Amino acid sequence: MSVHDLCCIGYITQDKIVTTKNTIYMPGGTSFYFAHAIKHLDPNGFLLVTSLAHTEMNVVEDIRKEGIEVKALPSARSVCFENIYGENQNERTQRVTAKADPFTMEGLQDVNARIIHLGSLLADDFSLDVIKYLSGKGLLSVDVQGFLRKVDNEKVLPVDWPEKREALKHIHILKANETEMEVLTGCKEPHEAALLIADWGVKEVLLTLGDKGSLIYAKGQFHEIPAYSALQIVDATGCGDTYMVGYLYMRNKGASYREAGCFAAAMCTIKLQTHGPFCGTEAEIRRIINPA
Repeated sequence: MSVHDLCCIGYITQDKIVTTKNTIYMPGGTSFYFAHAIKHLDPNGFLLVTSLAHTEMNVVEDIRKEGIEVKALPSARSVCFENIYGENQNERTQRVTAKADPFTMEGLQDVNARIIHLGSLLADDFSLDVIKYLSGKGLLSVDVQGFLRKVDNEKVLPVDWPEKREALKHIHILKANETEMEVLTGCKEPHEAALLIADWGVKEVLLTLGDKGSLIYAKGQFHEIPAYSALQIVDATGCGDTYMVGYLYMRNKGASYREAGCFAAAMCTIKLQTHGPFCGTEAEIRRIINPA
């Protein structure tokens, strides 16, 4: 049985990204941003698990050509997202024009890794049973965004996660942004929110706070992570996913919480400056953290 170091499970989407400057059509989703970011670090030991329509399989083949191992599950349709940004890149409006089939325990039977990251996009991507099942295969990492999204007439609306108290008992690492943090906990203050999430069972709580940096709470300690200045802000789509790539990549290598958080934040700075996934290098990341 093959056990990978790191596995990301999530949909590759068809994205329409609308900003004040232009409109871009491209693949997206947590799994897409994760795979294309980690290929610039070290893809050895990494497995991508995704699900998409047969008509979109060319995207998977392109990722495989980059040396990424991919397990592709069939779906009747691919997820289609529209992301609309105003002047403030921390805020966006979303629409979902198509949904894929949910992930199942049967489809994930042969998936085993030290760290398994769930890149949820919508509330029904991963059932509670699937969360419990995967938590027995490795440390479970979750981006909470999808569990707090309900689609109503194509519009993406924020909702609470009804099963959160049961699900969070099985989740080792949880990431939420400022808005998601408040929806999940009812707390506007990040330190209070982190303590509550930890009280619900999460071992490593990651709260990303836009240009205010991020906050990590683990083993009874808070770690304030700075946001590094970008030369220009082009596209924030995929920044949360990029943060998780950097954090999990470094934690898997044995880095401290703060070291992993700073690495993740610096990756986001590089990603913000271009459309599409992170395409920098580890050397560039370290220069941002420790400029000459």
